[in-house]
Formats: sequence, structure tokens, C-alpha cells
Amino acid sequence: MSENSAAPGTPPATAPGPRPEPIRFFGTTWVDHDGGYGLRRAGVAAGSLAAAVAACFVLRFAYQGLEIAEVGGFVGVLVIAMFSICSAIAFRKTWEGFGARPEDPSREDALRGLKSIGFIGSLVAYFVRSLTEAPGEKLRRAEYEKARAQFEKRRSARTGNPAARKASGRKRPKRR
Repeated sequence: MSENSAAPGTPPATAPGPRPEPIRFFGTTWVDHDGGYGLRRAGVAAGSLAAAVAACFVLRFAYQGLEIAEVGGFVGVLVIAMFSICSAIAFRKTWEGFGARPEDPSREDALRGLKSIGFIGSLVAYFVRSLTEAPGEKLRRAEYEKARAQFEKRRSARTGNPAARKASGRKRPKRR
């Protein structure tokens, strides 16, 4: 295999330091915006919007099924309210997840069912975010740059061979 067989946007395997965290559908192309990053963003935006529209049609058919079954207006209102509220919560939680890591992962696990009911909200959040950046790019870029800065700081502090340093006037006690 040649050296150029790695996926676009991935750093060389021998490069020292922290590695960028891959993002779903983007890999590590978000670091340098290479490897078809713009096309991927357009594809993710179009795909998430198409999935949200298709999901709305599916929910419409389900609601029509409730009307055909004549379950009553109260049940119809409850179904609409449930999907609306769950979609709003899913949108908010998904949007917050693009900007910060969850403080309590167990709480996020508890909300997983609610977010799956309101999946349309998550799809819409994904669509809106992908219009400006890869979803989660800002958070991962900040974490990656912080890790790179810490690595460079540690690396610059280590100069020379520590074994070759002269004692600075004070002697270490002998080990027993």
C-alpha cells in the first residue's frame, strides 16, 4: 500500500500529538475542510431535511390511521402534543450536544427514549447546524486545539536529554 492510501483529512499515523475526533459522515475532514468537506455538508443537510420531511409524511399517515379508527379527538390531540413536545425537546438537546459535552451522561441516557420519539426535532437540528458547519465541529475543534496547545506546551518544556543534565548544586540522597 502507498502512503497516500489514508482517507482524506486524516493526519499521518506517525504524527506526534493528539488526534482529532472523527465526526459522523465527516471523519476528520472537518480539521482542514478538505476531502470533499463542502459536498459532505451539503449532502448531510439535504439528507437530514429529506429524512425529516419523510418522517412528517409517516406521522401524517399514522394520524390518518387514528382518524380512520375513530379513536376520538382527545387521542388525536394527545398524539400531536406528544410528538410536538418530544420534537422540541429533542431539537434542544441535540442542539446543546453540538456545543458542549453532556454534564450527566446518565441523564442523556434517560432522555434517549424521548429523543427517539421526537426524532424529527433531532433531524431538523442536524439540518440547521449543517448549514453553517459539520454538526459538532465547533466543540471538537475547541477540544482539539486545546489538546494541541497543551501538547505543544509540554513538548517545548522538554528540551535536551534529562540524563545529561548536571546536578544543580544539590545532591540527591542515595537509595537504600
